[in-house]
Amino acid sequence: MRALLFASSALLLPVAALAQTPAQPTGKLSDAATPIAYRLDFTILPEKDRFNGHTEIDVELKAPARSIWMHGRDLHVAKAVARAGGKAVAATFTQKSPTGLAQLDFGKTLPAGRVTLVFDYDAAFGSGTQGLYHVKVEDAWYSWTQFESIEARAAFPSFDQPGYKTPFTVSITTRPGFAAVSNAPESGTSKAGDLVRHQFAATKPLPTYLVALVTGPFATAAAMIPPTPQRSTPMPLGVVGTKPNAGKLDFALKESGKIVSLLENYFGQPFPFPKLDQIGSPIMPGAMENAGADIYGDGILFLDEKDTSERKQAFGMVVAHELAHQWFGDLVTPAWWDDIWLNESFANWMGYRIGNEWRPGLNIELNAIEEGFQAMDLDALAAGRPIHQPIPNDGDIDAAFDQITYGKGGQVVAMIAAYMGDTQFRDGVRLHMKRHAYGNASTEQFFGSLADAAHDPRVLASLKSFVDQQGVPLVTLHREGGALTATQSRYGFFGANLPAEQWLVPLCLRQGEAKSCTLLDKPRMTVSAKGSGAIVPNAGGWGYYRFELDPADWDALIAATPTLPAAELLAIDDSAWASFYAGRSPVTRPIALTRATATHGSTKIVFDNAHRLRDLEKRGLITAQALPGYRKLFVDLYGPMLTKIGFDPAADAHAKEEADQRELRKDLVNLVAVTGHDAVLRGKLISAFDAFAAGDDKALDPDYRGVAAAIAINERGVPLVEQLAAKAKDRPALFQALGQGVTGSGNAEVARWFLNDFKDPRINARQRLFTVAGFLKSPYTRDLASDFMITHFDEFVQNGGGGGVFSGRAAQMFGALCSNAQADAVDAKLRPTTRGSTLSLDRAIETIRTCARFRDAKAGEVSAAIIAGK
Repeated sequence: MRALLFASSALLLPVAALAQTPAQPTGKLSDAATPIAYRLDFTILPEKDRFNGHTEIDVELKAPARSIWMHGRDLHVAKAVARAGGKAVAATFTQKSPTGLAQLDFGKTLPAGRVTLVFDYDAAFGSGTQGLYHVKVEDAWYSWTQFESIEARAAFPSFDQPGYKTPFTVSITTRPGFAAVSNAPESGTSKAGDLVRHQFAATKPLPTYLVALVTGPFATAAAMIPPTPQRSTPMPLGVVGTKPNAGKLDFALKESGKIVSLLENYFGQPFPFPKLDQIGSPIMPGAMENAGADIYGDGILFLDEKDTSERKQAFGMVVAHELAHQWFGDLVTPAWWDDIWLNESFANWMGYRIGNEWRPGLNIELNAIEEGFQAMDLDALAAGRPIHQPIPNDGDIDAAFDQITYGKGGQVVAMIAAYMGDTQFRDGVRLHMKRHAYGNASTEQFFGSLADAAHDPRVLASLKSFVDQQGVPLVTLHREGGALTATQSRYGFFGANLPAEQWLVPLCLRQGEAKSCTLLDKPRMTVSAKGSGAIVPNAGGWGYYRFELDPADWDALIAATPTLPAAELLAIDDSAWASFYAGRSPVTRPIALTRATATHGSTKIVFDNAHRLRDLEKRGLITAQALPGYRKLFVDLYGPMLTKIGFDPAADAHAKEEADQRELRKDLVNLVAVTGHDAVLRGKLISAFDAFAAGDDKALDPDYRGVAAAIAINERGVPLVEQLAAKAKDRPALFQALGQGVTGSGNAEVARWFLNDFKDPRINARQRLFTVAGFLKSPYTRDLASDFMITHFDEFVQNGGGGGVFSGRAAQMFGALCSNAQADAVDAKLRPTTRGSTLSLDRAIETIRTCARFRDAKAGEVSAAIIAGK
C-alpha cells in the first residue's frame, strides 16, 4: 500500500518537473533513455561527397521527458520523429558540442516507456580514417568505417557509448556490382531503382563503435573455416580488398581461419559471431575489431609467403589481436572507456601469444617483450597516467589509446599470467567470458573472475598495483655477504624528482638452469637465486620492471650475453641503457653490452642495441671531436656482418635471396653507410645513384634509392637537389627517391631550401607536413624544422586535420627536440590549440627537457669515452 501511495503522490508533481532536461553531459550520457535496437538504412555511393541515412532507434524512456541527450556530429537531419503509443511526434535534433553531443527535443512531454526515434539525414564522408570515410584508389572510389572511439555519431544519430549494446539491423543501398559488407551475414538483395539494396541479418548485441559498413567495387575471396572441437559447423570467411589487391587475398584467406581455431581453443568456445570478413583499407594505420568484419591496413593484411618475417610477424600478431577482440571487447565489452585497457591490454597479449602459436618459428613473442620495454620510457615520465583511469570527458577518451594501454598493459597481463600459471589465468578468462557474454563488464568484474580462478588474493593485489598506478618499478639486487637483497623503488630519468611508489612485483631470477620467483611485496627483502653463473634478474623477460646490479654482477651478466636467450637479452638491454639514462652507469657499460651482442644469433638483439647506440648522436651526446670515433665504432661493429653477406646496389642483384636476408642487408647498409659514414660504401651508393639519376634504372635497386639519394644529398647539398628536381619532372621513381633523400639527408641547408624555397605542385600540404616531421628526426635538421613548424603551425593544423587532435600528434613529433628553449616554444604554441587531454603535450615537453638536462650533464663524459675507444 505504501508503494501505491508513493506512486500516486508522484503523479501530482508538475509536468515541468518531470520533463526537466538533465544537465548537459560532457562524457557519459545519463540513463534517461536506453537504446534497445537500431535499424540503419544507408545509401552509400562512395564517389559522392555525401551519403544518406535513415535511422530508427527503439529506446526506453526511464521517466517522462520533453527532451533527451544523444549523439550526432555534423549530420544534416532533414526529419526527426518520435513514435510512441501509436502516435508520431515531430522532434528537433540539435548538435550541442563539437564532439557530437546532441539534444532531441520532442516539443511536448512523452510518457515513460517504449519510444521509436526516426531520423532522415545526410552527411559528408570523412577524408581520413574517421567515421564513414571514402578513398579513391586508382580509378575507383570505396568506403569504409572507423567508429572507435566516438566516430559512429558522425555516421548516424545514436547513443554512442560502449555501455549500450543492442542488435543492429543494417541495409546498404549502392551501385550494382558493388560489394557491401557489414557485421552480420547478408540476408538478401533487392532492386532500388537503378541501385541495389543489400539487407543484412540482425546482429548480436553490439555497441555503436563496433558497427561496420564497407562499400565499393571490391575484389573478394571466400572460404569456410573448418569445424573445431568448440564449433560443430563450418564458418564463412571472406577477404575483401580494393582492385589493386585482387591477387593478394590468398594468404589472409588461408591463414585467418587457423588463427580463429587457435583462439577458439584458448577461450574454450566458438567464434562469437556467425561469419568473419577480413577487410583491407589503403589508409588504415592499424586495424579495427568490428564484430565479424575486421578492417586492417592493406600492408598488414595483404602479403604472401615470400615476404619478410617482419611482415608475417605483423600479420600474425595484428590478426590474432583483432580476432581476440571478437571475444574480449566484442562478446564482452567495457561498460565505459575507462575500462578500455581490458580490451586492448588483453588483446595485445593475446595477439603475441596466439601469433606465436600460429607460427612459432617467427618468434613473435619477442615483439611483445620489446613493446613492453618501449612503454617504460613513457611510463617513467612524471606526466603520465595509470593503465586504468577515470575518463570523465569525451576529449579524454583517445588519450587512453597509447603505449601505456598496449605496451605496458600487455606486458603486465603477460607477467601476471606467467606468475599465476597459464591454466589458471586461462580459466579466469573463460569464466569472465561466460559470465558476461554479449554484455558489458568492468575492471572489477574482470578482477573478480581472475580471483575466483587464482585462489590467491596476492595475485590480484599485484595486478592492481600495476594497473592502478603509473610508473616503472626498479628492482635493485645487492649482495650482502652470502645474501641477496632486493630493494624496490620507482625508476626515474637523470634529474627526475618523482613521488615514491610501491608495487607487488612478481620477481623471477635465474642462475644457470635454476629459476626462482618471489612476490616482492616489501620495499626491501631477501631473495634467493639458486644455481651457478651470472644472475639473470628478469628470467624469461616478461617482468614489467627494470633492474640494477652491483658492478661485478653487471660485468658477469654482459659476459654471459652470447649464451642467453633473446627474450632475456631484451630485458638486459633495457635495464642497462635505462641505468645509463638514469645517471647511475657510465656509457661504457651499454657500449660493452652492444659489443658483446653485435654478433648474437638473434638480429633483434643486434639491432636493438645498434639503434640505442645510434640514439646517442640523436640526443646530442656526441661532440664534433668524438664524431669520427663514434662513426668508426659502427663500421667496426657492423661492417664485418655486411662484408660477410655481401652488397651490390644494382637492381635485382640479390633478388634470389630470402626476403629476411635482403632486409638484414638494408639495415646493415643504413648502420654502416648512414650512421657510420663508411667512405667506401658511401662511394659505391653515390656512384649507383648517379647512374640511376642519369637514366639507368638497373644501376640501383629500388630498396636502396632512398638511402643512396640521402647520402648523395648529404654530401653535395642544394645544387644536387635542384638538379634532381629538374630531372625528375618526367620520372616518378626519381622524384620519389628525391623526396626520401631530402627527408633523410641530415643536411641543414637542404632542409632550409625545402622549407623556404621549394615550391612544387607534386608536393601537397600533407606530404609537406610529413617531410617536416622527417626533419624533426635528425639532430642536424630538427631545429630548423621545429622553428618552421611552430611558425606555420596553424597551416599544419588545417592540413593535418582534426584541429586539437592534430596538436596532440604534433606534440609527439616535437618530442625529438632537446633544448629547454624549444620546450618553451612548443608549449606556448600548442597548449592553446590542444583540445581535450593535454597528456600527449605534457609528455612531449617533459621528454624534451629530460633530453636537454641529460645532454648538458653527460655529453662531455660520453664523448670522452668514445674518443678513448671504451
